Amino acid sequence: MTDQTITPRRFSASVPLKGRITIPGDKSISHRALMLSALAVGESRVSGLLEGHDVLATAAAMRAMGADIARRDDGEWRIHGVGVGGLLQPQGALDMGNSGTSTRLLMGLVASHPITATFIGDASLSGRPMGRVIDPLSQMGADIGASPGGRLPLMVRGLAPAIPLSYRLPMASAQVKSAILLAGLNTPGITEVIEPVPTRDHSERMLRGFGADVTVDTDSSGTRHIRIVGEAELKPQTIVVPGDPSSAAFFIVAALIVPGSDITITNVGLNPTRAGLIEVLKAMGGDIELADARDVGGEPVADLRVRHSALKGIEVDPALAPSMIDEFPILFIAAALAQGRTVTTGLDELRVKESDRLAVMATGLKAIGARIEEKDDGLVIEGSGGDPLPGGATVAGHLDHRICMSFAVAGLVSEAPVTIDDIAPIATSFPNFETLLAGLQQ
Repeated sequence: MTDQTITPRRFSASVPLKGRITIPGDKSISHRALMLSALAVGESRVSGLLEGHDVLATAAAMRAMGADIARRDDGEWRIHGVGVGGLLQPQGALDMGNSGTSTRLLMGLVASHPITATFIGDASLSGRPMGRVIDPLSQMGADIGASPGGRLPLMVRGLAPAIPLSYRLPMASAQVKSAILLAGLNTPGITEVIEPVPTRDHSERMLRGFGADVTVDTDSSGTRHIRIVGEAELKPQTIVVPGDPSSAAFFIVAALIVPGSDITITNVGLNPTRAGLIEVLKAMGGDIELADARDVGGEPVADLRVRHSALKGIEVDPALAPSMIDEFPILFIAAALAQGRTVTTGLDELRVKESDRLAVMATGLKAIGARIEEKDDGLVIEGSGGDPLPGGATVAGHLDHRICMSFAVAGLVSEAPVTIDDIAPIATSFPNFETLLAGLQQ
């Protein structure tokens, strides 16, 4: 999994995008569905699971720790769990590929089980710091030995029983929150995460759905206190995974900036902790309509109709950052085509994603002719007013799927083609991205 064939690809000016598409399942929910099903006693069934490399890394890791996980011919996944506390010692290293979510959440699971697991990954993942997860899990009693800088490869020796913890997040991070809550599943007593800035709440929703005792209280300052009662017994579930809003984002922006476009994206998850991009794009003048709003498996879902729009630059409220942290790369593309200036701040988190997304996006946008100023915690973008970007450059994706897809969309509105040096990483989250794009260009 850590070795991939380098696959350059060129993206050129597009005809109007037309049609109706269904995007792959939500990556965040897919990871958690596999992990919690593997800790339930009995058989869980999951449909709509994202079958990208990242989620398959989670499936392989849970198999290595004792769960029986199989995909049926009809696309449904069946998982027979081992029960909380029942994870087995993996016989080899757990290869996380490019998946930071898999790594951080699984570190949490291992931390409160009496097993030892070694985590490895590809070059991109091995460059990402894990200290923000190592710190609270160590306080719970796990013995974690990491490479210099708190990076992979690293080894987690779990402690059972682990030590319950009340931990205040020093930064907004759904992954750190989730790692602690997952560690709390097999920890006697109450484990608490104090969250000053709300982040995506898929873990809390799904833990409750599986039967864990999870409470969420918000104090007068808006700080959330999330508590889980340990030594939980999880009950198997039937889960339908909604479409991933982070994947939908690329087609939403493509339709907004490619003249004449009119598309519908079905079954998009609209969890309020994930829907910041739509709010921002509407504030920029984006024509985005929600239809058939409904609830699927405890998550709000709707169909989105998106039409080409004359976007205008805005100052993005930094308070929205946690609800759209993965969508900023594609927002930067939209801003580069808008009328006027777009200002983003409070995006320090983007410097420790699959790549330093602020630096990489700034470099790539400059290469294709956009006007960018890089700040410590954001970008200032002077839009083209809807005019095509010059393009004509090869952009380095830095093994980051969202960077690759963002510049693929930029190529659709550039005078000369935009070449991505390697699109192979797109398969980590969106294996059929190019196929769906081609279908809308008929």
